[in-house]
Amino acid sequence: MTEQAARLSLLVALLVLGLKALAYLLTGSVALLSDALESTVNVAAALMALLAIRLAQRPPDRNHPFGHTKAEYFSAVLEGVLVVLAALLIAREALPRLLRPVPLEGLGPGLLLALLASGVNALLARHLIRLGRVLRSPALTADGYHVLSDVLTSAGVLLGVGLAGLTGLWILDPLLALLVAGHILFLGLRLVRHSVGGLMDEGLPPEEVGRIRGAIVQVLRGRALEVHDLKTRKAGPRAFLEFHLVVPGGMTVEEAHRLCDELERALEREFPGLSVTIHVEPESERRGAGPSPGGKV
Repeated sequence: MTEQAARLSLLVALLVLGLKALAYLLTGSVALLSDALESTVNVAAALMALLAIRLAQRPPDRNHPFGHTKAEYFSAVLEGVLVVLAALLIAREALPRLLRPVPLEGLGPGLLLALLASGVNALLARHLIRLGRVLRSPALTADGYHVLSDVLTSAGVLLGVGLAGLTGLWILDPLLALLVAGHILFLGLRLVRHSVGGLMDEGLPPEEVGRIRGAIVQVLRGRALEVHDLKTRKAGPRAFLEFHLVVPGGMTVEEAHRLCDELERALEREFPGLSVTIHVEPESERRGAGPSPGGKV
């Protein structure tokens, strides 16, 4: 399903690029050109996301025992860099026209084409973001938010170019292009930061860690003395959890093993695909108050 969504994103990006390029050719608007340039980034980003998703879906092998899921983060980082590059290209095109504004032509057909492209992009963005969250795919989610940013900037471009045509204030065209460039630059830098966090083994969000602790408490119910050194990390659609479980001195190895199995099943029900590693320790390793009958972790 992830790969199908990436293919759809690439096809739609090519269609939208064609529509926006035609809108620019009809009008000569530098703001519409900026919109089209961002769509070239969408095409490149969709292609990278497709390649990264294909690589991430490969099963674990001898050299990659934890799988290839981090490949999606490389795609997201490159996409962020391309977004920043697009912002710089837009600024380069717009700055000369601040001094010499150029009247625009063919605004009616050009704006209609741009509006159609934005409508198609809006539907795609909604689909990619929803699917990326469900499948925990950073490549799809990043692609969806990138397309959404394209929709928002396109809406601003359409409004500004329309106002320029109605008022004859052609300087609005390059001014709007520069505003779009600033917005795109911000989004690109934010995308790079988020993706680098995944490459650096950033932990799960606090709300998800809270759900993990709650699931552990529900299973233990005083059967263990303490849980400590709980750590999480994420790698694309997969998440990893490890913690130390302190058990009473009288608990047998078999009983501790059964308890660990229960914990793993409960956690995997709460977080499908979660990889759990539990290190069992004797009572002498207790560090403080843990999940006693009070149920704290």
